[in-house]
Amino acid sequence: MLAPDALHRLWETPMGVHRFEQADAVNETLVRVLLSLRALDPANDPQAAFYASGDDLLQRVRLPEWERLIAFIVDGLRQTVVLANQAAWPLAKPSLQIALRGLWFQVSNRGRHHDVHTHGNCSWSGVYCLQVDDAPRREAHPVLGTTNGVTRFYGPHFNHLGGAHMDFGNAYLQHAHVDMAPRAGQLVVFPAWLAHQAMPYDGAKDRIILSFNASVHAAQRSDQIHGYSST
Repeated sequence: MLAPDALHRLWETPMGVHRFEQADAVNETLVRVLLSLRALDPANDPQAAFYASGDDLLQRVRLPEWERLIAFIVDGLRQTVVLANQAAWPLAKPSLQIALRGLWFQVSNRGRHHDVHTHGNCSWSGVYCLQVDDAPRREAHPVLGTTNGVTRFYGPHFNHLGGAHMDFGNAYLQHAHVDMAPRAGQLVVFPAWLAHQAMPYDGAKDRIILSFNASVHAAQRSDQIHGYSST
C-alpha cells in the first residue's frame, strides 16, 4: 500500500474565472465608447479585421460604467491572487496594492487570431470579454467549430512534449492545453508567464476584449518572501 504522502503534485497553475453581474448593463455602452476610440485613432484601418488599441485605456476613459468594470476587474484579480498565494504568504490576510500596468482592447473577426505569447513585466494578466457571438452560433462555424474565438492556454509541460516519448505512463502530460470559451461578461485571470493564444474567430459580431497586465505588492512590507543567504 502506498504511503499517504507518496505522491507530490507540484507547481500547479492557478487561474481565476469570474462573471460580471452588471455586464448586461454596461458592456454595450463600453463597446460603443471603445469603437469610437478606434475610429479616432489615426493608425486605424476601418476595413481591417483586427485592431489593438494602446495600453493606456485606464487614463483615457472616464465613465461610471467604466469605473464599475475596473472595480470588478481589480476585485476579481484580488480574489485570484489571494487564493493562489494563501499557502505562500506569511500573513493570512495581507494588505495589498494592485497596479494595472497596462489596459488595452482588441477587436477581431474574419479568422484573425493572436499567436502564442506570454506577458512580461508583471505577475498577472487577464482578459475580459465585452462582445462575442453566443456559444451556439460561434460553435456552429463550419470550419472553426468549438475552437472559434477561444483563448487557448498552454500548460508548463507543453514545451516538453515536442518530440517527447509518449506512452500510457505519462498520460497526465498529454492534455497540455485548455480552451477557455469567450463569453460576454467573463473575466479570466492568469499568471503572466502562462503561454496562450487567441484562436481564429469568425462571427456575426466582432470579438471585443479588454486585456490587462497587473503587479501586486505588499502594502506594508517587502515583496520579497524568501530571503537570500550567502554561501
